[in-house]
Amino acid sequence: MQEEIIQKVLEKKDVIALLPTGGGKSLCFQVPALVNPGLCIVVSPLVALMEDQVNALQAKGIKAMALTGGIHFSEVDSMLDNCIYGNYKFLYLSPERLQQEIVQERIKLMPVNLVAIDEAHCISQWGHDFRPAYRNIAILRNLRPDVNFIGLTATATKPVVIDIARQLELKDAEILQKSFHRENLAYLIREVQDKNYYLEKLLKEHEEAAIIYVRSRKATIEIAQFLSKKGISATSFHGGLHKTEKSSRLQNWLKDKTRVMVATSAFGMGIDKANVRTVVHLNLPESLESYFQEAGRAGRDGKPAKAVILTNQSDIPLLKNQFLATLPNVDLVKLVYKKLNSYFRIAYGEGEGEEHFFNFYEFCSKYELNSLHAYNAMLLLDRVSILSFSEQFQKKTKIQFLISGNQLNYFLQENPIYDAVVKAVLRTYGGTFEDMVDINLQTICDKAGTNRAEAAKMLQQLTQKQIADFEHDQHDTKITFLVPREDDTTINPLVPYIELQASTKKEKIEQVLQYVANDRKCKSVQLLEYFGETETSPCGICSVCNTSGGKPDRETMKKIYFAIVGLLEEKEHTSREITEKLEFHEEHILVVLQLLIEKGALATTVTNKYKLKHL
Repeated sequence: MQEEIIQKVLEKKDVIALLPTGGGKSLCFQVPALVNPGLCIVVSPLVALMEDQVNALQAKGIKAMALTGGIHFSEVDSMLDNCIYGNYKFLYLSPERLQQEIVQERIKLMPVNLVAIDEAHCISQWGHDFRPAYRNIAILRNLRPDVNFIGLTATATKPVVIDIARQLELKDAEILQKSFHRENLAYLIREVQDKNYYLEKLLKEHEEAAIIYVRSRKATIEIAQFLSKKGISATSFHGGLHKTEKSSRLQNWLKDKTRVMVATSAFGMGIDKANVRTVVHLNLPESLESYFQEAGRAGRDGKPAKAVILTNQSDIPLLKNQFLATLPNVDLVKLVYKKLNSYFRIAYGEGEGEEHFFNFYEFCSKYELNSLHAYNAMLLLDRVSILSFSEQFQKKTKIQFLISGNQLNYFLQENPIYDAVVKAVLRTYGGTFEDMVDINLQTICDKAGTNRAEAAKMLQQLTQKQIADFEHDQHDTKITFLVPREDDTTINPLVPYIELQASTKKEKIEQVLQYVANDRKCKSVQLLEYFGETETSPCGICSVCNTSGGKPDRETMKKIYFAIVGLLEEKEHTSREITEKLEFHEEHILVVLQLLIEKGALATTVTNKYKLKHL
């Protein structure tokens, strides 16, 4: 499909290209840009991905640059001049940068040969990652009406594709789509109570690379530590890591020095690793689009691979609480915006371009704001370009204890003044003896019954005594106001977007729950139909198609029944012991166990073991 897309672009046609994750989208605009004289403008919402692509191009001797945030005006001016006169081939821009007048004026003077819109689904209000700033990309049509466009995405439903063409004002767009079907990839749903146990079992089936997706940074550390203790080479990856540490861990994984990467959902964009055999989601994904992208990172070499969701009933309320209960409404967004302006004493009509560093939790505490709700409100204000919001990860508060647990207990007995603060750290955060761990000082204070200054002073004293290594910075957040303060007048135009975001998010969550619950239709077919493919057939390898899944036939159930009874007549067993001892598929054993419980044939002991009722 790449060749056909490249040919259409070289024919100066507008193109929408839909290629699955790992389908090589970047080549589709890079090759035409290199064939023709001039420069290609690439609009992308992902700063890390822009930087990666620029580094990769520069390593090949191709002149490329990225205009990301945090670059001083004078440097931007010089960089734009280089694009006009310096024989550059690629200029990567965020949609926000495109709004700047200086950027627009210089684009008129650049020798542009192509405009590429990466992650093009972001321009559609029906897309899973809609960004209002993307709507203004069409300004490039007015600036350079002579240049053709290519929009690229790995996840777009039919309504989204139509909307992309409309929003970008594409002329008779060629829509080129490679089937999203992955014949080597088995989509599996496993309902399990003990996820860690099943994860260990799953990873020991294959010795090749794997990605484990979890919801929080804390979980990445905990799961990586759990796997390491089980003899499985694993490391964690999340946004809070220092840039050099991220690079080191990524390179070790790419070179197979580390086998398993435990990561939050941001991991994997633009990373090309062909031999990932297993992708596991320990939490339900927030949308089928994001799941499809993340699952698609398995088996890019064409060899058999698995994408597994480990789930149980507790996941449903967790998913709804995380993504629905914390959705910011209009009143909250107005309140947070107003309090930010008050906090920094911004006068009406002022503030545009001002940068401020501050402590996020102190801000929330001062105005009695729920920190999670306020955080989501700020993310929304960032997304709609009212302000730029970034967490200063390199300025996090971190701690690591340098002595053993027994030595620390002895120290606290001798120095009880530190007891409350240290124990608050230990009870709240795991891994503090093994590594530097990010901590929230306000949370520690709340649990220890002290204030921030006193807690910081104590932890700094522990550093002087070489009991701990404590790094503390008062500021963990930076915002830049992008528009003058107008309070309600600023927020009111965003009301339709805020309401649309809430309804879209609810719909996406419901689609995920339906996908997980539907054990009648092939998982691959469900995903392909969601993305608008009509010519589908069962894959034969997913958890629905595979005979190891679903309900066992009557004869098999009878055999399992007698085997379970035989075991329990000897002694009581846990469900795990039963599944390990019987030579039947685990799913089938669990089905029979459930039936025996429902019919009252089994009872459970206080240690959660099964026994026969008549015994």
